[in-house]
Amino acid sequence: MEQRRERLPYHIDGLVVTVNDARLFRRLGVIGKAPRGAIAFKFAPQEATTRVQAIHVQVGRTGVLTPVAHLEPVLIGGVMVSRATLHNEDEIERLGVKIGDTVVVGRAGDVIPDVREVLKDLRTGKEKNFHMPKKCPVCKSAVERKSGEAAYRCANKQCPALKREGLYHFVSKKAFDIDGLGPKIIDALLDQGLIQDAADLFDLQEGDLAPLERFGEKSASNLVKAIQEKKHIVLLRFLYALGILHVGEETALALVSQVQAKFKMKSSKCKIKELIYIFKKISIDDLQKIPDIGPKVAESIYSWFHDKHNLAFLDKLEKAGIAVALPALSAKIHTLQDKTFVFTGELEHLARDEAKEKVRALGGDTSESVSQKTDYVVAGENPGSKREKARKLRVKIISEHEFMNLLKQHDNKE
Repeated sequence: MEQRRERLPYHIDGLVVTVNDARLFRRLGVIGKAPRGAIAFKFAPQEATTRVQAIHVQVGRTGVLTPVAHLEPVLIGGVMVSRATLHNEDEIERLGVKIGDTVVVGRAGDVIPDVREVLKDLRTGKEKNFHMPKKCPVCKSAVERKSGEAAYRCANKQCPALKREGLYHFVSKKAFDIDGLGPKIIDALLDQGLIQDAADLFDLQEGDLAPLERFGEKSASNLVKAIQEKKHIVLLRFLYALGILHVGEETALALVSQVQAKFKMKSSKCKIKELIYIFKKISIDDLQKIPDIGPKVAESIYSWFHDKHNLAFLDKLEKAGIAVALPALSAKIHTLQDKTFVFTGELEHLARDEAKEKVRALGGDTSESVSQKTDYVVAGENPGSKREKARKLRVKIISEHEFMNLLKQHDNKE
């Protein structure tokens, strides 16, 4: 198929092999969203050669400045590519890329364009070096690079670029998950002055959306309804939505557990001002005692909840009617308490998220990285570098079968 790929009248990036029997396919069942009766194969990513016309800098939601190469448009895997990420200054130095260079460009996972190699033999002498800006390209504030980090950041926490990217994150799938509210509509709302921050979304009325292009009465009604339906949110999603630096899903989950355990809060709706009170009482030392939270992450969380602008934003969210719910406290005996699991490879009988939930239900913790604090690494099919790191650190590695037996063993203790 790889040999035939280029002769096809359409683009493909891989193959799906499936059981050719509908009844058997149904009997095989599903793992999460993936059917057991089918398997996907990806071709090696395609590459092309083009020239770097310019390098511009984008500002992300956490203030990180990312250099992006603007390229002479080139077709890669059926898609016209004109931009590719250069990640950071260290990556530019590693590649040795200059403005005007001829470069090899690929698409990571057949999706995200990136520069793979610089063809230095094709240089003419007219190429120019690129230097990271000393001021933010959006708000012109100072740019800083902390010791030990590869990224430059805008020092202005009120930078418009941060607010815009933060809004995209706030309404994303894993956060408030507001249906129909994508980047283009957020851009239009900001550009028209209809919102200043995420809290303003919940005060929008149908008539407010009239200035937006292609927004009719029905679409305005649908959007307002979709926003209002998301006023109630669980604490895990809420913390993730805030976009606190270094706080992803796993860290947010650990914080939820800490809040419930330390303050003995039962499952119920919780006012945001109560959360402010709680998180202001949690010290950096308390935060560092949570699995997978080190000094940098603890400092980031502590600083966020002691920043006057962030506190004002939280107060505004409460006035907009946002209600936060805590997860139900488990009545189970936490037989895996203080045990940390890391998963690597493909599991046959459980989806990765389902396996994590089973660990958490028994009081255990999960992590995305292997460390000396890890108790078990569960290795499925095609495990990655996590298994090798576990071997070096002498962390116990178990198969999916052993993991399932461990769960049954602990379930029987209840």
